[in-house]
Amino acid sequence: MKKLAAVLISLAAAVLIVMFSGYKGAVQEILSGIPIHEKTLLDQRVERIGSESLPVHKIYRSGELIGVLTDEKSLRDYLRTKYNREYKADYPHGDLQLDTDMYVTSEQSYFVYENIDDQIIDYIDKNDLVSVHTTAIEFAENGNVYAVIHVSDEKLYQEAIQEYLTYFIDSNELSLLNSGKTTPELHTYGSRTVGLTILQDITVTEAYAKPAEIMTTKEEILEYLEYGDTKEKEYYTVQMYDTVAGVGAKNNGLSATQVMNINKDKIKSVDQVLSAGEELCVTYFTPVIDVVVNKESMRKEIVYAETVYVEDEELRKGVSEQRQEGVNGSKNSTYLERWINGVLVSGTLQSSVDTLLPINEIVAVGTLEIPGVGTGQFRWPVDNPRISCGWLCYWGHQAIDVQNKYDLWGNIYAADRGVVIENSYNGISGNYVYIDHNNGYISYYGHMNVRSPLEVGTIVDKGDIIGQLGMTGRATGPHTHFWIGTSYNDKLNPCDGFLDCAVIR
Repeated sequence: MKKLAAVLISLAAAVLIVMFSGYKGAVQEILSGIPIHEKTLLDQRVERIGSESLPVHKIYRSGELIGVLTDEKSLRDYLRTKYNREYKADYPHGDLQLDTDMYVTSEQSYFVYENIDDQIIDYIDKNDLVSVHTTAIEFAENGNVYAVIHVSDEKLYQEAIQEYLTYFIDSNELSLLNSGKTTPELHTYGSRTVGLTILQDITVTEAYAKPAEIMTTKEEILEYLEYGDTKEKEYYTVQMYDTVAGVGAKNNGLSATQVMNINKDKIKSVDQVLSAGEELCVTYFTPVIDVVVNKESMRKEIVYAETVYVEDEELRKGVSEQRQEGVNGSKNSTYLERWINGVLVSGTLQSSVDTLLPINEIVAVGTLEIPGVGTGQFRWPVDNPRISCGWLCYWGHQAIDVQNKYDLWGNIYAADRGVVIENSYNGISGNYVYIDHNNGYISYYGHMNVRSPLEVGTIVDKGDIIGQLGMTGRATGPHTHFWIGTSYNDKLNPCDGFLDCAVIR
């Protein structure tokens, strides 16, 4: 008993000494077995230990304790005042809260902390540790979110994406599809949109974000939809005589429509006259979403007359005589086209109706050998022709660049009967062929994918395959550089009296 009494008296004396010496925290730590105070970013002391527990509010940033608020109301008042003063005009439907990496915990404590509320709020203010209530737009594919942007108003985003869609679809057709209606049936040549989809999932939610991360104008949102995070763009200075199509042909093989879309602030039509010295963007969209447009397209197509050869014993070998002139027919063809981000990726024939039957040419020959003399009537050198760069679409371009609209690497055909007089390669033309039609005309076919298998001296008939479309030499996309002439140096525009180019424009 004497030993126990001595221990109790010693413990009591120790407690009294520590309390009166200003080390109550140490006693509390001894009694409770836990630290009395976390380390704070801002210097803050524990003033005393209270007789009862009181609520305290600890404010953290990235898991680090900034300090303990004496009155949480001071923080709420600060956020409300700052919002009304600095953000309400731009974000009228929002409010302000602490940054997304910050949080406040509330707990009961016997510790009475030094009041540094003003220092804590000043720290928050100087470091701009606030976020605004706004709208988040999430882009996901296969359930995985790959991009998120914040906008000040959902209405701005809706306006921006609707304008973005009009780059790829007529605004009137877009209005019809948005209202659940269908576009009018085709009764003449042209196209109509029959479907529009975005391959990715887009979700609109409420969120908080730092003001610097929030897009507040339609133009900012449009720029992001067009180019995502791509900041570097390539520009081209317009030269004298440049056309919209010519600018595209000289820069990454862009179509005239693509050049117009990415320079919508300067170009309103693919036929617009350009001013020398003007700066145009030639970097096509690198969009954050993929817009798929399905179109139904009806156009007039040529049904080529065939040549029928009949033997005539009265004609000597190698002599030929036309007995009936060939006349091409026509048909109306309807294709289902698939476009992604304004680029045609496929076309499938849906139906075809003959509107004018062709009349075959009849040629009497002394033998069954095909003559090497042309008819003087030329055909297109490719199927499904599309002119990507016309005659003089840029300075010095004395030819037409012809693509196959639905088969970029398709066949190239002899435009008329004749004899192959040159089959070679150079750094500008790539693989090329000259045909002499032995009637005063020659024709030229450049940029073939591989060298033509036809030897010099080969007699070809109109429509014979002489090679495949390519982009060898100096070319930005698969096509054939095609011209008709009376000699190597006297080149003629195939659209001037030889081919009906208006049909395919």
